[in-house]
Amino acid sequence: MPPRLAVFDCDGTLVDSQANICRAMEAAFAGAGLPAPARESIRGIVGLSLIEAMAVLAPAAGPARHAALAEDYKVAFQRMRAEAALDPEPLYHGLVDALDTLASADWRLGVATGKSDRGLALLLAHHGLTERFVTLQTADRHPSKPHPSMLLAAMAQAGAAPHMTVMIGDTSFDMAMARAAGVRAIGVTWGYHREEALWAAGADAVARRCDELAGCCA
Repeated sequence: MPPRLAVFDCDGTLVDSQANICRAMEAAFAGAGLPAPARESIRGIVGLSLIEAMAVLAPAAGPARHAALAEDYKVAFQRMRAEAALDPEPLYHGLVDALDTLASADWRLGVATGKSDRGLALLLAHHGLTERFVTLQTADRHPSKPHPSMLLAAMAQAGAAPHMTVMIGDTSFDMAMARAAGVRAIGVTWGYHREEALWAAGADAVARRCDELAGCCA
């Protein structure tokens, strides 16, 4: 029988990373001589890969400018890390217990995120979570959400089938990616998109607290 696989988004689902994302985005736009987007707008693009995010935040700019802004964002984030200036990126309350509950029910766990390989690895190591996940899929190796590539690769690596897989995330991009991959979509309300947006994007269930996740996945 194929294993059950629960794939988590990272930013806004596992950890609250909005402060650093907003600061790095503001630095990238300032360096390009552009007005910074509102923080609400920045939170709205969390989950997209960087070039796609820049296209949303600076629609009047062309592809070359979007690519340059994406590189500026990476540089700003790396500089903040090198200077030990990153704000804490805390795990959401009850998240570790939720992972334990799923693992004890024989769910394999994975991550599908717009972060880079390096960024995800550092974050998971910081929180002592690296060994919990059997598959890690990032923007370094896949098209942006909501393309299903990350989930298809996660299922292949874990040996899971679509009907035995769930995608857990806080954004409409996560829900749309799940639908595109033919897996169940579980939204969470503690992240960056509103609950109504999760339902509209195709959520099969929505958890309002971490201790509801196992029930939503069952």
